[in-house]
Amino acid sequence: LPLAQVPITAVPQRTALSHAFGALAAALVGTAKYFVFAPHELTHFVTGAIVFEVLLGFLTFTGSIMAALKLQGVISGRPITYPGQNIVNLSVLGAAVVLGGVLAFNPTAPAADAMFIAIAVLSVIFGIFLILPIGGADMPTVISLLNAYAGLSAVAMGFVLNNPLLIIAGALDGASGLILSVIMCKAMNRSFANVLFGAFGQTAKASATGGEEKNHRVATPEDAAEYLRNAQSVVIVPGYGLAVAQAQHKVRELFDQLTKRGISVKFAIHPVAGRMPGHMNVLLAEADIPYDNLIEMDEINSEMAQVDVALVIGANDVVNPAAKSNPGSPIFGMPIIEIEKAKQIIFMKRGLATGFAGVENDLFFNPKTLMLLGSAKETVGQLVNEIKQTA
Repeated sequence: LPLAQVPITAVPQRTALSHAFGALAAALVGTAKYFVFAPHELTHFVTGAIVFEVLLGFLTFTGSIMAALKLQGVISGRPITYPGQNIVNLSVLGAAVVLGGVLAFNPTAPAADAMFIAIAVLSVIFGIFLILPIGGADMPTVISLLNAYAGLSAVAMGFVLNNPLLIIAGALDGASGLILSVIMCKAMNRSFANVLFGAFGQTAKASATGGEEKNHRVATPEDAAEYLRNAQSVVIVPGYGLAVAQAQHKVRELFDQLTKRGISVKFAIHPVAGRMPGHMNVLLAEADIPYDNLIEMDEINSEMAQVDVALVIGANDVVNPAAKSNPGSPIFGMPIIEIEKAKQIIFMKRGLATGFAGVENDLFFNPKTLMLLGSAKETVGQLVNEIKQTA
């Protein structure tokens, strides 16, 4: 689809498709060149570049298609794992790399064509296997990494075609994808190896608590509006649910109503909230929320204990205290927005379901928390109306 027809919530999967077909083009060019080149043209360097191009191109193609399908919900966004999975994955990749090395050192070997085809097939398979164990919470990082792979494949194509422009453009693309992946891993306090092999997003197993029932408090828009009217400071934490509901303009109305009353309103921005870096910044900018009111996670955390009301709109994992308190949690170690320190918490969600990481959020059952259930757009609209009705 043209980008103008893609909603912002679908940009990650649209980006994955762009990577997929760009990488496929590079892989097909490499394949064509391998079979078109005369034997004397297949030097060690040229053959090695073709192998590198085809290996990265095909694995990026199938990996990006798998990522797009997971993000679109066509297949489950949960990690698909089985015993010995990492060994299988590394074996497939290792076989492709070994065959590539043998072919590069002996381009005119009798079985060269068969080895080349095997490399292509193994790369296609590895692309699928690479994405299967990766959950939705890690998908933005994986997409940026696939972007880097596509760029590196283009670099190799530039060497094969003797095209300096492709080499430069591919190197820039690969470097930017790698840098973005590093930034996102740092934001989640994780490593590349943990992203690719950690199956982050695996639903945490429930602990054996003898069926202990947890209670949560459900609020009405009237209840929530009363807390907001009486507050002096409010911090709003936007998340993917806000993006799905396209509630940013209603949030702007809420911001206006609260600031008219002299209430300090800030937006706490987690670096990986949503499905791509800057997702929340773009949404709020679309609604003309003043940039000065968007506060990064580290800065807002130092103020959270003085906040009267923390209003969470569609976020989950990025505020889940299990990241700090539960070493057995899949998200343990990930920096979060520490809304549990606020004096009052209002959680706006459709229900009590887990986030992308599949981890239950104990904040739902915190005595300070009110659950305001429903579509973010409708619920924020009701809040605005309630606040408008009182002078």
